[in-house]
Amino acid sequence: MASGKISIIVVTGSHERLQMAAMLASVGAVSGNDVSVFLSMNSLQYFVKGHDQSPPAEGSFGTLMASRNVPPFRTLFEQAVDLGDAKIFPCSMAMDVMGIEPDVLQPWLGEPLGLTKFLADAQDGQVYTF
Repeated sequence: MASGKISIIVVTGSHERLQMAAMLASVGAVSGNDVSVFLSMNSLQYFVKGHDQSPPAEGSFGTLMASRNVPPFRTLFEQAVDLGDAKIFPCSMAMDVMGIEPDVLQPWLGEPLGLTKFLADAQDGQVYTF
């Protein structure tokens, strides 16, 4: 994989899409890419400390992953930060709507960010949405 800029927007609350976004972030980051992830809407709840509930599966593959030894999406996102220097930002608007304060989010998340800033930073790179 050639080095470049990868920006990932995650708004889903489904197991399969969270898993794929996390795999893209971790593989991209450890491959030397500049990776930024924007967590908003239905995804943000899964990054609150103590929220251990698994997201619902969209289909049979999500159910199958849950029964296998697949690394959890939170672990993959955290590894993207630790091993590849990815940046993962919670959406400031979603935090306001949900009444979430920064101190209740996972410690490896970056500072809250607005969509306008995230998109400006994503310019000239690959953008994926889940």
